[in-house]
Amino acid sequence: METPDFILTIDLGTSGPKVSIFNEQLNLECSEFHDVPLQLLGSEGVEQNPSDWIQAIEKCISKLRNHRPELFPLITAINVTSQWSGTVALDRAGRPLGNAISWMDSRGAPHAQKLMDGLIKVDGYEIFRLFRWIQITGGGPTKSGKDSISHILYLKHERPEIYQQTDVFLEPKDFLNFFLSGRKCASHDSITVHWLTDNRDIHRIRYSETLIKKSGIDRNKLPELIPTNSILGKIRHELAREWGLSTEVSIIAGTPDLHSAAVGSGGVKDFTPHLYIGTSAWIVCHVPFKKTDLFHNMASIPSGIPGRYMLVNEQQTAGACLQYLKNQVFYPHDSIDGKNAPSNIYHRMDELAGGTPAGSEGLLFLPWLNGERSPMDQQHLRGGFINLSLKHEQKHLIRAVMEGVAFNLRWLMGYTEKFCGKPFEALHFIGGGAHSSVWSQILADALDRPIKKMKDPLTANSKGAAALALVALGKLKLEDIEKHVQVDEVFTPSPKNRSIYDLGFKQFLSFYKSNQAFFKSMNQKEPL
Repeated sequence: METPDFILTIDLGTSGPKVSIFNEQLNLECSEFHDVPLQLLGSEGVEQNPSDWIQAIEKCISKLRNHRPELFPLITAINVTSQWSGTVALDRAGRPLGNAISWMDSRGAPHAQKLMDGLIKVDGYEIFRLFRWIQITGGGPTKSGKDSISHILYLKHERPEIYQQTDVFLEPKDFLNFFLSGRKCASHDSITVHWLTDNRDIHRIRYSETLIKKSGIDRNKLPELIPTNSILGKIRHELAREWGLSTEVSIIAGTPDLHSAAVGSGGVKDFTPHLYIGTSAWIVCHVPFKKTDLFHNMASIPSGIPGRYMLVNEQQTAGACLQYLKNQVFYPHDSIDGKNAPSNIYHRMDELAGGTPAGSEGLLFLPWLNGERSPMDQQHLRGGFINLSLKHEQKHLIRAVMEGVAFNLRWLMGYTEKFCGKPFEALHFIGGGAHSSVWSQILADALDRPIKKMKDPLTANSKGAAALALVALGKLKLEDIEKHVQVDEVFTPSPKNRSIYDLGFKQFLSFYKSNQAFFKSMNQKEPL
């Protein structure tokens, strides 16, 4: 009998890496997670230490080997999926020159704005530059400064000592691939938010020398490009020995998390959307065309499936809002009594929210704790509770957070459906938020669409990475992936809550429109 293939996946999220092993039927054999700290620098800087990523991954590997040692000799490939739009600067020896700049970091905003500035502007973008960038890449440097190109421009202009020593800038996924294989590469999908590649022909993606020259970034500091979902090479021999793996283990090119989640959610066909709630949130689906809606910060770009485009967008903070409520309001680390949150805290929060009527007794929550990317690219926006009164209790705060995130997603969904040219029949729900039946029902009611909560929603990224690895190895056909992804429960919109959420959404948009100038005056950084 032929020896079965097992795939090891590394899913590097903002909160830390999850390392998993899947069999050929895409069943999860075992998994381990280890958290890593996030470093907040002022109001705009967000970083992580790449060494923390590696140490956390190796701790997960050690636990998996102790738990399932018999699987390690059978692992034939490793595929990485990770947080996207981050930047790691490496020197010639492959050493990180400081911390990685996170996708949440907006310090590059002034430089992105300067790059896209000019005489004739539309919504802050010089119209002719904007047209050229969209024509070639499908998008362009956003005003928020949270794209990889903005991170590099920030380093060039404000940290020149790092920029000058840099041999190559890599996305987090591509940095981990370098650690695994020794190759400094980027795949066609991960390089996209550098906004320096010509994506007009999905089968022939390459750097645009024109845009590189306009950006002022040195061409020799950009990584070699390799095809999406290709085999990068073999694992480094010394690492194979350390981890107890064969030196013949293949390293797959990997994908950003949005791309692997689309596959792991079962949304392989065009126009089959998935809704993700983790630290951030998004509504994403594959589409058969290249198109851009820059004013709502979404575009179809190269997906994790070779030769396919995918609509991408991102809502900046979603699950992070609930986490903030837990860590900073209910159980702060430096609280007077020093009590820690119970292990079942999210289950308890779910119970409290579920026992609270829709509308949270008139309490409205704004989920913009770190600005917003989609459907409006506004780094100055901030969150908060509106209409808070003495009658409101913990349960109202919790439900209002869930509803506020849902309102922002309804706002986003309107533009995604317009982008696709058709309404969605239903949305596949994945991520940590999908563990909440209460949140699932709130989303169904607020979006007025059936919500299909997927089985094992936290494994969608990892399962997508495992599926793509098997496709790369020739062990699985793309069209067969959805057979391995199951729906756990379907939540249908409740007619009794329709008017409540219609009014809440109207008030949500009204507050945004009336307070843009206020947020800008409170949070705008002084010009360079």
